[in-house]
Amino acid sequence: VQLVESGGGSVQAGGSLRLSCAASGYTFSSVCMGWFRQAPGKAREGVAAIDSDGSTSYADSVKGRFTISQDNAKNTLFLQMNSLKPEDTAMYYCVLERFCYGFSTGRYNYWGQGTQVTVS
Repeated sequence: VQLVESGGGSVQAGGSLRLSCAASGYTFSSVCMGWFRQAPGKAREGVAAIDSDGSTSYADSVKGRFTISQDNAKNTLFLQMNSLKPEDTAMYYCVLERFCYGFSTGRYNYWGQGTQVTVS
């Protein structure tokens, strides 16, 4: 399984970014995909997830600001991030698994290399 993130960058507070994750190499007929992030000196935390039926979940800290979506035809996951805050600064990782396990970091076996988001 290969997950390749893109779209990170530097933005001022209040700005927006759209992250993408291209997934390939998996054979599951349906999957759960999501985004985690890790800020310097902090534990990795779940941000958003989307199940195979389209149901979504968000961390309380991003509800109303971030939107997760996917293009099934292109096996691509997105994270639209609006009203960004300095505390959103982190490395953002795309994850994939057969089922959704909430935001339990250890339950996801497939991770991308990450894309850096910096909000000043």
